[in-house]
Amino acid sequence: MVENPRAEWTNEDKNKANLDNVAKDILYKTMDKNMFSKIKTCSTAKDIWEKLTQLCEGNDQTKENKLAVAIQMFDNAKIKSGETMTEFDERFSNIICELIALGKIYTNREIALKVM
Repeated sequence: MVENPRAEWTNEDKNKANLDNVAKDILYKTMDKNMFSKIKTCSTAKDIWEKLTQLCEGNDQTKENKLAVAIQMFDNAKIKSGETMTEFDERFSNIICELIALGKIYTNREIALKVM
């Protein structure tokens, strides 16, 4: 971000400031009041993005905890009494998607064995 006094900005500084304002505007328009209240003190689009990433994804410890929970859900996945195969498949697919998002990839063989 531009650190010079505004009167000393070059055309490149003005362009960077304009791009930052456009990015902030886009980010502001995509969030609800609750999320906006958490980032309103951020001064640049980069600061907003980093804060949103931290809020939504969490820190490394949070990610590890989410991964541990998702692995446990995978390990304990069984069809419930009265659950249709379609419902189980949807629930199981959501677990697989969560694991992939957290960086844990199972082979097709491992997934097929688990479903069986």
